[in-house]
This record gives sequence, C-alpha cells and structure tokens, in this order.
Amino acid sequence: MDNLLLTERIVTNKDWATLLFFVGFSIIAINRTIFSIRFAEFTRLAISDKYLKIYKDNTNLRNSFTLSFLTIQLLSITFFLQIVAKSFGFIEQYSLLSFIQILNFTCFFVIGKYLIDKIIGITFGIEDFVDHFNLQKATYRNYIGMYLLGLDLILFYNDIVNQMIISLIGITLILTNLSLYVIFIKNNRKTILNKLFYFILYLCTLEIAPYFIIYFAFKNFRA
Repeated sequence: MDNLLLTERIVTNKDWATLLFFVGFSIIAINRTIFSIRFAEFTRLAISDKYLKIYKDNTNLRNSFTLSFLTIQLLSITFFLQIVAKSFGFIEQYSLLSFIQILNFTCFFVIGKYLIDKIIGITFGIEDFVDHFNLQKATYRNYIGMYLLGLDLILFYNDIVNQMIISLIGITLILTNLSLYVIFIKNNRKTILNKLFYFILYLCTLEIAPYFIIYFAFKNFRA
C-alpha cells in the first residue's frame, strides 16, 4: 500500500471579522436611514463639493454623523493594513489579535495627531483654520473609508494577498490622500497665503512627518 502524505490544513476562524464587517455596514445603513439627505450629499463627494459647503461649520467635526463614519474609517484602514501585513509576510494568518494590535496603533495615531493639531492651532492662533482643515480631511477620508470597507470585504474573504494588487491599491489611496491637500489649498488659497509660514510648518510637522513614523512602525511590525 502506498504511503499517504498527510498535510495539516489550518482553518482560520473569521467569525470576529464577520461581526466587525456587520457592525461597519450597519453603521452605514443607520446613517443612510437617519440622515438620508446628508448621506445622499455625502455619497456625491467625488463629483460635487456641495456637502462641504452645506456642512462647513467646524462643529460638524464632532457630530454623530462624522464620528460614526470615523469608526468606519478606522475599521477599513485597520482591515486594509492587516491585509497588507499578510500580503508582505508580516503575519501568517488573519487573527483578532493582529487586528486589535493594528487598530490600537491606528487609533493612537489618529487621536494623538488630532490632539497635537489642537495644541498647535491654539499655540499659533490658527485653531479655526486647523479645525476647518481637519473637517475637510475627515470628510473625504470618511468617504474613502466607506468604500474601502467594501473593498476590504472582497480582499479579506477571497484571501487576495497578491502583492502587486495590494500595492496598486495602496498607491491609489496615497495619491488620493495627497489630492486632498491639493483640493484644500485650492479652496483656501487666500487664507493660506495670509498664514503661509504656519501652514508650511503645520504641513511638515503634522502632515508629512507622522506618515514616515507609520512607515517605519509598520515595517517593524510583527504579529
């Protein structure tokens, strides 16, 4: 009788991810129901800036609609970073532990950066300007995060870890993020020129340097 070679098959439990995806899409559905008009304008951000003109008051940075979509953004970014980590061999399998590790880092980065933004804004007397900048960034990133969550769902459950595909998606997200700064500068040229020194200082210290920190932190990440 021929000898049989048995290979252990590792089955990854993804129930935790299913629950998180369910929570994420439920938040989107609830916002669509409760804030139907606002949600409709929000989904048209790619083709119209009407949403930004209507909800331009800085108090919108801390209302339930923006904060709930911030949750979506954090979930989608964390899932994508976990997919990147697996694609490039930083982790072997998807797990709740690695998700929590990445989520903790992402939350720490986002909250820490926001607090530093506030301190810099108050120190240099540009708090309203910084809040306005953060509101526009948060709005566009929440918008991207909503669609990224759907993309994460496809990549995650189809176990797509092709480095080229993941890299292209990552580059697209980076270029999209850079375009946000171009849009903001274009829409606020007059204000920026009046505070050019502070804007350049702000841009270098809080909008460029932190991403180098993320790069090196993620490079050294191990599950």
